[in-house]
Amino acid sequence: MTALSRQEDIPRAAAWLLLGVVSGLCLDLCAKQLLQTYPLVQFVLLRSAIAIAIMLAVAPRFGGLEALRTTKIGWHFLRSLFAIGAMFGFFYGIARMPLVNALTLGYTAPLMVTVLAAIFLGESIGWRRWAAVVVGFVGVLLMLRPGSGEFSFAAAAVLIAALCYASQAITARRLSGTESTLSLSFYVVVGPLVVAGAAIDTDTWISPDLAGWVLLFGAAISSIIAWVGFVNGYRAVSPAILAPLEYVALIGGAFAGFVIWDEVPDKWVVLGGLVIIASGLFVVYRGEARKEKISEDRA
Repeated sequence: MTALSRQEDIPRAAAWLLLGVVSGLCLDLCAKQLLQTYPLVQFVLLRSAIAIAIMLAVAPRFGGLEALRTTKIGWHFLRSLFAIGAMFGFFYGIARMPLVNALTLGYTAPLMVTVLAAIFLGESIGWRRWAAVVVGFVGVLLMLRPGSGEFSFAAAAVLIAALCYASQAITARRLSGTESTLSLSFYVVVGPLVVAGAAIDTDTWISPDLAGWVLLFGAAISSIIAWVGFVNGYRAVSPAILAPLEYVALIGGAFAGFVIWDEVPDKWVVLGGLVIIASGLFVVYRGEARKEKISEDRA
């Protein structure tokens, strides 16, 4: 691809990524509002069922049901376990802590991906990226200040969710050569659906009203649009160029949290968040610079 064509791709890719970011934030807003009323297990069950129905409806555009065929069922089962941890952990967290705090802790996932890639994929990680990972987790300590009462089970749940999400990303890399995008997205929703279905308590079931159904469908549709936006955004343009746009979600989350739930992040959350963001961006940039250098050496 020429430099000119890459430049021409950037606005379109950025538009796709922003669509994904905004849709992901809409999912989080719908979820946080729903979880004020409905049990977590019920939310996961209904949201997953609707998402699966939507994916099956759009399957013909992504290869049809044939695209769901796989010989890697063990890997998909593992990814489903990670999806269970990611979904339950994150949504448990946003129901019990300020939205921007949960989103910021969630952005430790790229740092975790770097560590997991070095351990399980054998990727070479230079000392600069290792230093950035360490600094990023210092940002987490600044946010949570262990011993101050800020570190809660909700915060731990979000960090566990970020680790599970990072593990999904690593396993997706292992499977990307043989599995379709549809299968990689479909089976990770099945796991949370099955667990929620098994854990549902009919005594605590709350029948959704019209507003509840609107929010549930909004959450499911937003998750699908977010997936399409991220895939199309990163397909054509380097993550090093687009990654800063992902942090628009933090600005939107902080604004929405203040307007809707009167949430105001304190100075430690802001400082820790800036450290995490800076570390994450540095890791992305160094990773892309290394890829370019390897490509040049091979050429």
